[in-house]
Amino acid sequence: MKPPTSFIDDSVKPNVRGWLHAPDLPNGDALILTHGAGGNCDAPLLVALGETFCVQGYTVLRCDLPFRQERRTGPPFPGNAKGDREGLRNAVSAIRKQVSGKIYLSGHSYGGRQASMLCAEESDLVSGLLLLSYPLHPPRKPEQLRIQHLPNLRTPALFIHGTRDPFGTTEEIGKALELIPGNTRLVEVEGAGHDLGFKAKTLHQELPVWIADAFQNFFREGI
Repeated sequence: MKPPTSFIDDSVKPNVRGWLHAPDLPNGDALILTHGAGGNCDAPLLVALGETFCVQGYTVLRCDLPFRQERRTGPPFPGNAKGDREGLRNAVSAIRKQVSGKIYLSGHSYGGRQASMLCAEESDLVSGLLLLSYPLHPPRKPEQLRIQHLPNLRTPALFIHGTRDPFGTTEEIGKALELIPGNTRLVEVEGAGHDLGFKAKTLHQELPVWIADAFQNFFREGI
């Protein structure tokens, strides 16, 4: 497997910046991966997922959201969200020049939330969503639900969620999914928190393959 190469498209605003994983035997499809509020596209889980999906034939773009391109550290400001969604839209356009097949959009936590909001606005933008640790509400604030856009989400969406995630229990996530008119599935990671347990030694090597298998089961067989 070839190492990823730097990817920059500065012909659009916001820019698209990240790393491109090019498979040896491409299947024609692509996956765009982005990060949470406290990280960047070099997060270990995203790197591992990029490598795993690339081995399975997907062209993978790991990209930094615009707020992270502007600031190396710190969470996004409230006013960043619209620009971050525009950045994801630009990433989809950029990757369409690389593949002829389906494009899937994935994000961890904040990145996944922005991806789902973008697809609620543009249901035909991508073929599906892979949402890792969707931040349903802030920790210890279950009344502040981030569900306003879910009734408009028609893009098929696979949710991967830890059973000990403080940003939402799996029961709360399951209830939120009932609001979504599109096809959905919730896959639980037993005992995992918001990081999906990727830092745990027992899951470090298995989790990316496990997520990729769940993805294949849902998008290739489940819909």
